[in-house]
Amino acid sequence: QVQLVESGGGLVQAGGSLRLSCTASGRATSSYAMGWFRHAPGKQREFVAAISRNGGTSYALSLKGRFTISRDDHKNTVSLQTNSLKPEDTAVYYCAAEESSWFRILTSPAEYQYWGQGTQVTVSS
Repeated sequence: QVQLVESGGGLVQAGGSLRLSCTASGRATSSYAMGWFRHAPGKQREFVAAISRNGGTSYALSLKGRFTISRDDHKNTVSLQTNSLKPEDTAVYYCAAEESSWFRILTSPAEYQYWGQGTQVTVSS
């Protein structure tokens, strides 16, 4: 079983950037497809980005070009670089992991078994 801990959230002005990190323990991230989701008050949990074991990526259409997901299996981390942040990006951001085949990119929260506790991102206007 893998445990996930997110970090890197905070308060940032519109137009700013944050780099979110998800560090895994218990098992190596190399066995897992990984994803980022976010949950804003009054809204459903939303897909942000995902990365397969072999580095294939997928992004929410509305976020593509501003957010970049990456993984470093030597460090057991997955990162989300967020640029040109907008107030509507304010949410709790969650990292997720699921054992998967080499090429699969998982974009639905229902596909993930393991979740971190989340990190708050607040973007001020």
